[in-house]
Amino acid sequence: MATAAPGGMLELATRERILSGAFFWLSAFYFVYCARPEEWIPGLHLLPLAKISGLFALLGLLMSLGRSKRGIRDLPKEAIYLLLMIGLLVVSALFSPIWRGGAFFRTLDFGKVLVAWILTFLCATDLKRLRRLLYIQTVSVAFISVVSVLKGRSHPRLEGAIGGMYSNPNDLAFAIVLSLPFCLAFLLGTESLARKLAWMVAMLMMVVALVLTASRGGFITFVVAGTVSLWYFAVKGRRPYLIVVVGLIAAFLFSAAGGQLAKRFLALSGEGLDTRFETSAYGSFEQRRFAINKSLEGIAHHPLLGIGVHNFPNYSGVWIEVHVAYLQIAVEGGLPVLVLYLLFFWRGFSNLRKVRRIRKNDPEIGLLVGALHSSLIGFLVGAAFAPEAYQYFPYFTICYTAVLLAIVKEEKQGDFETERSNRTELRAQSIHGASDRVLQA
Repeated sequence: MATAAPGGMLELATRERILSGAFFWLSAFYFVYCARPEEWIPGLHLLPLAKISGLFALLGLLMSLGRSKRGIRDLPKEAIYLLLMIGLLVVSALFSPIWRGGAFFRTLDFGKVLVAWILTFLCATDLKRLRRLLYIQTVSVAFISVVSVLKGRSHPRLEGAIGGMYSNPNDLAFAIVLSLPFCLAFLLGTESLARKLAWMVAMLMMVVALVLTASRGGFITFVVAGTVSLWYFAVKGRRPYLIVVVGLIAAFLFSAAGGQLAKRFLALSGEGLDTRFETSAYGSFEQRRFAINKSLEGIAHHPLLGIGVHNFPNYSGVWIEVHVAYLQIAVEGGLPVLVLYLLFFWRGFSNLRKVRRIRKNDPEIGLLVGALHSSLIGFLVGAAFAPEAYQYFPYFTICYTAVLLAIVKEEKQGDFETERSNRTELRAQSIHGASDRVLQA
């Protein structure tokens, strides 16, 4: 027995070290995906950072199996939905009528999100680790916003100010809007004045970048996500001053820098197109309407397997994406993938409802639930205006809800077992005391 305890401690320490290593590479993957350092640090583009971090994240996943307090059997239904989605997308690529090779390798690239998803669920076993991943995503997007504003003076709508997925102003706006609720949650959750100021500046720069993208879909998503955030944090959280502050700042920024955005909305009517910018905005609207009709045609012709991931621009004949994520996933993956896609995101709302029931009065959990709910609703609305079916951020958000639910369930189970142990101990003490009294009598 003397050697069993040290052996057990050594095994526990080894298991924790492996999990910490896996979480480190998971954090590195999040940083590389969200911050895109190779796009703004000179010379770093020579290194395949995404492949390196993805490979080590995969190794971390394999090594963490059986060592975490959660296992593969504990994966929630949404993980199964995502696995089935990717499997069907692979089949779709193999039978694609457009470009099989391109669809296959693009599906493999998208499939990395499953590795990150499962590893996040297995390794983020407490609120500290979950908050760290949220922090990496939020700070990365805030920093990208600052760099885009500084580098984008000569780039209309910040297009191409930063490469990669942030080169498209609509994608940049989408990432900003989905991360803003987390900024607000971090701001309200800290008592440090310096950190509050830092988060305020970060949010201000993110909104500035959002306005400069002049993204119509991004603006609509911002309004919806912002409204839900204010409902949680200002109305339910009893902070009515937030409504006034946010309203004044938003009104000032949009009046000062929202000229291009206003012109793009006015151009939807097709009347009074006096400038090249307005003509381009109306042309963009007409192209999107054509793409929607073309996607419906593609769904009718290929309802089961679709045409393959990212093959719609080729199929459309005009090399544009359909700016509706639901149609994008349906035409490229087929209707079964669309059903799984909707079920996957529905699970996020289900998770948050369960979290609220279990930890109804916990302020920290309340902030996380409010931010996640705002981001999710923002995505569901924004997905109707943007080709974001394969962007990782929404999938990360669903994973955050699953991790949060697992954490509160485990804590509740731990509290129950502690209470039961205390009851057993008290019962044993009372029996022992009664026995002593009988013997004394």
